[in-house]
Amino acid sequence: MSGFSNFAVSFTIISILSGCLTLYGTGMNTGGPAVIVWSWPFVGLMTLLVGLAMAEVCSSFPTAGGLYYWSAKLARRNAAAWSWFTGWFNFLGQVAVTAGIDFGAASFLNALLDLQFGYAVTPGHTILLFGVILVVHGLLNTFGVKLVALLNDISVWWHVVGVLVIVGVLAFVPDNHQPASVVFGHFVNNTGWASSLYVGLLGLLMAQYTFTGYDASAHMTEETHDAARSGPRGIVMSIIVSLVAGWVLLIGLTFAIQNYATEAGAAVPPAQIFLDAVGATGGKLLLLIAVGAQLFCGMSSVTANSRMIYAFSRDGALPGSSFWHRVNKRTRTPTNAVWLAAGGAFVLGLPYLWNSTAYFAVTSIAVIGLYIAYVLPTFLRLRQGEAFQRGPWHLGRWSRPVGMVAVVWVCFITILFMLPPKSPVTAETFNYTPIAVLVVLGFAGIWWLASARKWFTGPKVQGSAEELAAIERDLDVI
Repeated sequence: MSGFSNFAVSFTIISILSGCLTLYGTGMNTGGPAVIVWSWPFVGLMTLLVGLAMAEVCSSFPTAGGLYYWSAKLARRNAAAWSWFTGWFNFLGQVAVTAGIDFGAASFLNALLDLQFGYAVTPGHTILLFGVILVVHGLLNTFGVKLVALLNDISVWWHVVGVLVIVGVLAFVPDNHQPASVVFGHFVNNTGWASSLYVGLLGLLMAQYTFTGYDASAHMTEETHDAARSGPRGIVMSIIVSLVAGWVLLIGLTFAIQNYATEAGAAVPPAQIFLDAVGATGGKLLLLIAVGAQLFCGMSSVTANSRMIYAFSRDGALPGSSFWHRVNKRTRTPTNAVWLAAGGAFVLGLPYLWNSTAYFAVTSIAVIGLYIAYVLPTFLRLRQGEAFQRGPWHLGRWSRPVGMVAVVWVCFITILFMLPPKSPVTAETFNYTPIAVLVVLGFAGIWWLASARKWFTGPKVQGSAEELAAIERDLDVI
């Protein structure tokens, strides 16, 4: 991959046309326009600090193992344990973010099919489409990295041009727009909770969930030219470009709201906003742009997820590792890991059949799993102090303050997004994020204490004779 393709993977997975739009309805009911518009630059800035700290470490250790490999190299003691738990949090977050992206795509595709063919928006239909999309993304990733790289390059321009088209149409076509006082200052609370502060904090999820997946640039470094520079640049630039373009999209969409109560209560609020603002034909076209972007996003997420699974299982850290890290002899890609990524995502989305807040939980799991994995290497890098060996891309004297703020921020959002989003808390509105996190953490912890601590020594050195021999054995088996 070129440096641009590496950036394209992360930018596509962040996908402002996926995260911003799929959780826009949550934002409309959890804080409203004031939180939607102002949380974006604030969360974007905090995310940039996390990304800068991550990019500095990436420059020192450009490898597909990414986060868990970094933890092993940065830990002064118990390196294998730090690596083990970083990898498991990353695995949880990667599977959840793939589920969140493709589930969002299924919801929007269901809305489009309902408008065009009368295929009603129901939990059963959405889950069916969710499964079909995951299968398609699995097949695309099976064909090889060159096809995925080409589609990712196309995806960047689809997102940029798509945002310009959507914002331009919503700016000039509708006869009515919301006043600036509503767009930048109106607060809405439809959660059942009395505390405006609590509701406003919950509203940060839309932005924080969108700003995930940029670790893909690190996972793809083994397939990227000049990885020690291209990987860090891909991480940072994907965040910056998404921050600017996403804010433009959110402001444009919020100005175009025609009937707040009706649109906030719709099955897919952005789709209803498109229809009310520009009519049926124009609304379908805008919806088609969004669906295309979300499908690109899900494809890239499966790519990054499979590379992390491949690297983690290469070191024996997943059940059935010998199967998951096999490389397909024809395509030279980790095909089995691709299908584990897709299958795991489907299982995580199934609770939507009986839980109306399941999507909130899936996105919360993605944020918590990924950001804990993002920040653990930064925490270990801070502990090293001046002993840390910088790569060609680094923060200089800003390294420590940036890293400290990143660690504090991740601790805060980890607690925040485990809290219940609606009141009263019932079986239908229960946030199952803590259960999912505890199940995975408990499994990893018990396995570590009972067995893995005796044999897991951390990731293999990239390019070592042992690693290359293992890859060749896999190819011979296949």
